[in-house]
Amino acid sequence: MMKKRFTVKLKEHVSGGILKIVVDTETGVNYLITSGLGLSGMTPLLDKDGKIVID
Repeated sequence: MMKKRFTVKLKEHVSGGILKIVVDTETGVNYLITSGLGLSGMTPLLDKDGKIVID
């Protein structure tokens, strides 16, 4: 069985939209995905120092 490339780490419903944190299982990079908030997008999740969050 093939391993999934991306896994959902967190999913929250916020003000009529959805926020997800998705992890790339090959690189460990965390991404923030938004949908249903008028705009949809995906961006690397950053820590307080502006560095990409990696598991």
